[in-house]
Amino acid sequence: MKLIKSEKLEKSMHELQFSIDAKVFADACAKVFKREGKKYNVPGFRKGKAPRALIEKMYGADIFTYDAINDLFPAEYEAALAEAGVEAVGRPEVSVDSADAENGVVLTVKVAEKPEVKVSNYAGLTVEKAVKTVEDSAVEAELTRMQERNARECTREGAAENGDIVDIDFEGFVDGVAFEGGKAEHYMLTLGSGSFIPGFEDQCVGHSAGEEFDVNVKFPEEYQSAELAGKDATFKIKLHEVKYKELPVLDDEFAKDVSEYDTLDELKESIRKGQQEQIDKQAELDMENALVDQVIEGMEAEIPQDMYETRMDEMVNDFAYRVEQQGLKLETYLQYMGQTMEQFRQSFMPQAEKQVKIRLALEAVALAEKIEATEEDVEAEIKRIAEMYKMEVEQVRSVVNLADLKKDLAVNKAIDFIKEKAVVVEKAADEAAEGEADAPKKAAKKTTRKKAAKKADDGEEKAEEEKPAEE
Repeated sequence: MKLIKSEKLEKSMHELQFSIDAKVFADACAKVFKREGKKYNVPGFRKGKAPRALIEKMYGADIFTYDAINDLFPAEYEAALAEAGVEAVGRPEVSVDSADAENGVVLTVKVAEKPEVKVSNYAGLTVEKAVKTVEDSAVEAELTRMQERNARECTREGAAENGDIVDIDFEGFVDGVAFEGGKAEHYMLTLGSGSFIPGFEDQCVGHSAGEEFDVNVKFPEEYQSAELAGKDATFKIKLHEVKYKELPVLDDEFAKDVSEYDTLDELKESIRKGQQEQIDKQAELDMENALVDQVIEGMEAEIPQDMYETRMDEMVNDFAYRVEQQGLKLETYLQYMGQTMEQFRQSFMPQAEKQVKIRLALEAVALAEKIEATEEDVEAEIKRIAEMYKMEVEQVRSVVNLADLKKDLAVNKAIDFIKEKAVVVEKAADEAAEGEADAPKKAAKKTTRKKAAKKADDGEEKAEEEKPAEE
């Protein structure tokens, strides 16, 4: 490969022109002929036995040319990128300028490259951090959920009550005609769960096991089945059994049964501690996001659309993999959702754009501050991954791209650097929420201050009017 031209274009595009040596090209054509020549028929020769010259004369002199170029392109292109110092971030647009046995091949490639990024606003940022303490009601709610999970189902002898579980057969009719999907046997329904048409569950309350009765309801106007939407319906019900949940008593014995603790107070304290850790973790994450938002607001870069498209496709592929892990094809999922593939792809675009900007900004901070991952950082991360996925360390090392891992770790350290340099203002969670609600007012004040500053520049206001208004 010989690099002929390397030129930056606008909007983070780059043009490369390079040649492929004539002998290298000739050898590639010979390999293609050996692989593909047997496919062509030439009169007077058994299939696969015709000389190359006759095949090229009959089918065209360039019959093997483009396959040879395709075979050579990946390695030659990577060599050209490396020599030019270009980090490509999109699919190349390739044109063949010339190709012949005497002179070899000359190719011109246009490709999006990683943009130059400038970040100036990342040290000394001011950010609010919500401070919240776990409330007693949250602990009690978790205890109630634990009671529900450990409840005992008992048979109710009398009439069904709200919250009971009923075993029913039902069949639905509209205008006296049974409709598709309106019939089931031994269906377990929790009364009051709101899982059926409004009014259905309420009319089951008060009936006892062995009873047969009708339930009269009206399908919602926006019901998913158009032929039933807004229609009056009658369901014939047969009630087989009524069950209710008997919740265990909240005491020390309960704590021993459901946890590693000996007393209810110890269990409550454990719940409180776990919930507090989650709240603190979320507050830290929200603070990080707020800081990064400030950084990308001041970022300067011509980001090529290809970067967004590539990230968007990665997110779509990741979603498709997770759906398929659950036994569902992406195409089937899209049919259920009533979406085309392009509509589905575009739904990821805002998130893809944000992620690309964040990554570029943090990489720029790492570069500016000479932040790098040490060998100790890499070893610790490999060990963490091994423990998470229950793999051997050497197995992880063999499948992980160390260069990419180092970049990821450097980005994480860049976030830590920004946090260390930030001015963190702690606020109670309800106060922080109130501050968000006041954001439009603050924006209005800033606008007012800008106008005041402009008037001052024009000599219409005094200097003290330029001071920030109290917020």
